[in-house]
Amino acid sequence: MNLPLFRPQDDPGPSFAELLRRSGFDDAVTIEGAVPVSEYRHGTTCVAIRYKDGVLLAGDRRATSGNLISHRTLEKVFAADHHSGVAIAGAAGPAIEMVRLFQLQLEHYEKVEGGPLSLDGKANQLSQMIRSNLPAAMQGMAVVPIFAGFDLGRGDGRLFEFDVTGGRYEETQHASTGSGSLHAGTVIKLNYRDGLDAGAVTDLAIEALFEAADEDSATGGPDPMRGIYPVVAHISADGYTRLEDDELADRTQALLERRRNQ
Repeated sequence: MNLPLFRPQDDPGPSFAELLRRSGFDDAVTIEGAVPVSEYRHGTTCVAIRYKDGVLLAGDRRATSGNLISHRTLEKVFAADHHSGVAIAGAAGPAIEMVRLFQLQLEHYEKVEGGPLSLDGKANQLSQMIRSNLPAAMQGMAVVPIFAGFDLGRGDGRLFEFDVTGGRYEETQHASTGSGSLHAGTVIKLNYRDGLDAGAVTDLAIEALFEAADEDSATGGPDPMRGIYPVVAHISADGYTRLEDDELADRTQALLERRRNQ
């Protein structure tokens, strides 16, 4: 079989999924041979921000299937173990399965070795799992998480970004992933400063996701009518702590009041 030829204006570019679509094979790319790529559930947007006591992870709650909202309360931020967490973006099914396997591997290592894996070791392990998902990613089922944790040896919060090939990149201040990452990351970049406390960094994450939802249809904003707010977790020397929805509701309401006054 020869590769198809395209006119310059129809060139699919470097995207393998777009090549399949323009070649008429889009419906052949399936999970278990059943579901077209456009119907997979995808989740965005997630951010991670360092602050003086550790690191924060946050993610919106919306999942989309093509142009449809398929889920409004998807969990995208998970505890990996007591001092680390993962925020996921991409194809929801493979992403959640990857997180569960990652949690199990870290628990197994700790039981066998009598102590937790180092934070760098955890990031390397997640990198290998993302790399093993590359064949599925080339079919449109990409998983691109953020990993963050508190390094007990260094006494500091750390965060890592990844690409679809499993490349691992440590960031010093903040990171974002997902379709709304450009907008969320811009808000954080403009407002971030060293020495933020837990309250300030929480407000910054809420505002970043709020702005991302305002510009990106795949990112869900706060929904007071349904009581839906982003998932926000702090990771410090005390461990992984997820914030309660009541606190997030109050902080979201304060953000809305500030916007009205402006």
